This record gives sequence, C-alpha cells and structure tokens, in this order.
Amino acid sequence: MKPAKTRQIRHVPESWSQIPCGEFYRDALSHHLRPSLGKLYGFHLLKIGNLSAEIDTASCAISHQVSVGFGSASHHVKADPLSLPFESKSVDACLLAHTLAWSSDPHRVLREVDRVLIDDGWMIITGFNLFSVLGIGKLIPGVRRKVPWNSRMFTQMRLLDWLSLLNYEVMERTRFQVLPWNRQGGKIISTHLPALGCLSLIVARKRTFPLTRNPAKKSASQRQLHAVGATSQYREERKS
Repeated sequence: MKPAKTRQIRHVPESWSQIPCGEFYRDALSHHLRPSLGKLYGFHLLKIGNLSAEIDTASCAISHQVSVGFGSASHHVKADPLSLPFESKSVDACLLAHTLAWSSDPHRVLREVDRVLIDDGWMIITGFNLFSVLGIGKLIPGVRRKVPWNSRMFTQMRLLDWLSLLNYEVMERTRFQVLPWNRQGGKIISTHLPALGCLSLIVARKRTFPLTRNPAKKSASQRQLHAVGATSQYREERKS
C-alpha cells in the first residue's frame, strides 16, 4: 500500500470545468448530497477545497456556509486546508468534495477538519473510485499524469479505516456515476452495479467518548460495595 503523504501534486484543478466530464460529476454529487445535507443542522458549514465551493448546498439548513481554499475568487477565506484558520470545535459540518484526492497530505487534512469540528459534527468526503471505468486510466502511463487520473483514488475501505481511528461513525457510504461521459451516469447500470460507480461518497459523524468517570456513579458504586460488606459481616456473626 502506498503511503498517503506524497509530494506536491501537479495540475490541481481549480474548477470542475477543468476536469473531463467535470460538470457531470458536479451535478451528480449535488444530486446525491441533497438527502444528507437536509439532515445537517447547526451554525457553520465549511466547504473545503476548490471543487467543494461549486457544489450546490442550498438544501442544507445551515445558513452560514464558508468556502475555503486557494486559486478561486469565489472562496470566502483563502487558506490552506492543511492549516485551517478556525478555532477548535467551532464548525458544525465540513464538506471535502475531492479535497483529499488532490492533497499531498490527506491525513493532516483530516486531522485539521477533526480539530475544527464540534462534537457530533459532520464530515462529508467525496472522491474518485479506483475500481471503476474511470480508475482504469491509472494503469495507462500516458493518461495517469493527466487530470483527473493524477488524483489520489483512495478506496472506501482505506477512508473508513482513517475515520475509525478518529472515532467517526459512518452514517452513509455509496458509489454512483458508473459511466463518466453520461450526464446520468448510466442510470440502469448504476442501479444494479453501484460498486462500479466512478464517484464515492462517505458521510460520517464525529463521536466523542468521555474518559473521566462520573462522580455520581462513583459514589453510588462505593455505597453498593459497603452494603455488600455489611451483609457478609452479618452472616459471619450469625454463624458464630
């Protein structure tokens, strides 16, 4: 397995229009994200990366939506996803639309997102599926250096492993858009063979488990132990 961290990736697209069939991918992502976005609530939503800014998130109830990235005038905040300029536990949800695919250090991006997310916050990750019609281009030397084949196509199992280490509960994961060159992605094929979809979607929620013992429960357990000791002492006295 190749390491996640790599050198700076060249030819990073600044818009979906710079990706072959990029408008189809953008529209498909916006369509499949609507049910998940409708479940989000809170005060702040971060759309991290150049491609995240173009995803339609109007169906999300979170009104304050901020796009973060480089190279686009549509971004509200110009910053590196590797070092987000936000306070810890100050954001309710983060959208990473193919952000990890063109990141030189995806682990660090995930740690930064985890830092700024509140407890029970939402993280949405999208990317390209390696085991798809699109992923075949990775095997062709003259093609794999071009967009979008120069991106990091992480498998869902690898992403799920990273999320589990950060204590995230996966609420939804799916694949779609089997045919990249078709606006609907091959509707019939996608229904029967979703695993071959070119696009991957994971919706996860941050779970924080308390490590400090509750004083009320501690005192209750001590009282119970004392009661058990008194009963045993009473039985010994009766025997004597």
